[in-house]
Amino acid sequence: MPIDPSTVGSTGDIFEASWDSKDCLLYALGVGAGVADPTGFELEFTTENSTGIEQRVLPTFPVVVVLGAQITALAQIGTFDHTMLVHGEQGVELHKPLPVSGQVRAQATVTGIYDKGSGAVVSTRTTSTDVADGKEIFTLTSSVFIRGEGGWGGDRGRSAVATAPERAPDHTVAYPTRTDQALLYRLSGDRNPLHSDPKLAAMAGFDRPILHGLCTFGFTGRALLHTLCGSDPDRFQAVSGRFSKPVFPGEQLDVEIWDMGDGEAFFRTSTGSGVVLDGGQCRYSP
Repeated sequence: MPIDPSTVGSTGDIFEASWDSKDCLLYALGVGAGVADPTGFELEFTTENSTGIEQRVLPTFPVVVVLGAQITALAQIGTFDHTMLVHGEQGVELHKPLPVSGQVRAQATVTGIYDKGSGAVVSTRTTSTDVADGKEIFTLTSSVFIRGEGGWGGDRGRSAVATAPERAPDHTVAYPTRTDQALLYRLSGDRNPLHSDPKLAAMAGFDRPILHGLCTFGFTGRALLHTLCGSDPDRFQAVSGRFSKPVFPGEQLDVEIWDMGDGEAFFRTSTGSGVVLDGGQCRYSP
């Protein structure tokens, strides 16, 4: 079997990344910011020179900053067909406010390799340190499912996800996505042609290119930010969820939120075809 379960604990290369105002603006547009009300709502995330408005950064922005660190960690587990890889889960934890421009040093660690029979789940944790002061600025957790790499009789890992209360959600936010949403989001760094090339999408079993899972994650993060944090990213602490179904550009995303009080919430995101981001948990400063 190409994937080596004994590589749990191995680390990727130290990855250096930087970003500036334009990167933050482009990411915000890529996850739909400014579409709901172009007359003023979200201008702090989509412009840098609006009168009386200071530019700020969406809390899910780190997912596009240190993607390369995770790639170097996955290189440690052995050889596999990257076309069989599907994003499974994603989490972001913020340790301090994100600056509009910055530089980090990041390193990812393989935290788990699990045998799911039809494939393998590989989990990673990426820590990022702010070069400006040497302090940790954000941590990313992620898991990927690699089809065809299971069956060695290893630990299956956990299967349950966090579940929302059995009651109506406290809030529901509906966001439309554009038919060209994936073409816009890919400019923030993820150029996987599955999200842009109709022929490759067809080879993967889709009738057209699908939306990046992390784009759906970003839309969902906006809903949580505005609903729970009063649109103040400094109050946003952490978010995580599991991808359960593909989204096609042009579909509407409905984010259901259960506010549990004391700065904790559950959420799930759906389209007309079902739940696409499940087991969602958010932590924020009330």
